[in-house]
Amino acid sequence: MGLPNANGDLSTEVEVDAFRRLFPLHFYEKHLLESISPDARPLGRARETTIALGAVASANGSALAKIGSTTMLAAIKMKVMTPSLETPDEGCIVIDFHMPPICSPIVRPGGPAEAAPVVAKQLSDTILSSGMINLKELSLVSGKAAWMAYLDIYCLDADGALFDTALLSAVAAFSHLEIPVVSLNDDGKIVLSEEQGLSDREPVNKEKRKINLSSVPFSLTCVLHKNYILADPTAEEESIMDTILTVVLDSSSQLVSLHKPGGTVLAYTSAIQVS
Repeated sequence: MGLPNANGDLSTEVEVDAFRRLFPLHFYEKHLLESISPDARPLGRARETTIALGAVASANGSALAKIGSTTMLAAIKMKVMTPSLETPDEGCIVIDFHMPPICSPIVRPGGPAEAAPVVAKQLSDTILSSGMINLKELSLVSGKAAWMAYLDIYCLDADGALFDTALLSAVAAFSHLEIPVVSLNDDGKIVLSEEQGLSDREPVNKEKRKINLSSVPFSLTCVLHKNYILADPTAEEESIMDTILTVVLDSSSQLVSLHKPGGTVLAYTSAIQVS
């Protein structure tokens, strides 16, 4: 009796998978009508999230973040720079977002993914506009030396909500960041003490320190279809539904930004207001 049941279950799975591939929109609409996603999540629930700090030993700060299958590795390297004349008491943050072909079958070898520069700009705008980091904290000597934080984020698996996972990894990496000790060399320039063997010199900053994070931003991406809202979509759900919308709030629940990359006009604004 067990064998027929097993064959029947297998047949049903094949039929469901075939229906999903042939009629993806109808497949998802059937789940939306039942207020549940195909992976059995309620429509308003995000996928499981994990964070691991210190994922890159050679970086000054790093983190590995996962939302569902989407995986991001963030690493920060600190470099000494000469600040600009306009902001002599501030350092700066430079962000690069990488999507190697291994992260998704839609990313082709030989060139950057289309989403990469978009996500990089979103990250830069969000981190700066949220006030998460006071750039004056990156100053060493006014007008002469300041820190430049190079943040590299590598997408290891792209299964939807790329910006959410990238922002999470960036915030986690900055929370793990330790500002290195620097000293003056024989030419009067500020350099990393450990790299230049100047541990016996009087350091400009006395010890490694953490950077103060205030007004930490966090985001949630949703897909909108008719009058339904599905939180934290997978890559497949993003490709099928009408509209993608990303909302960024800070730790005080204040709106930082609202991002809608193309898609249809938000006809069902009442659904957003209720949510």
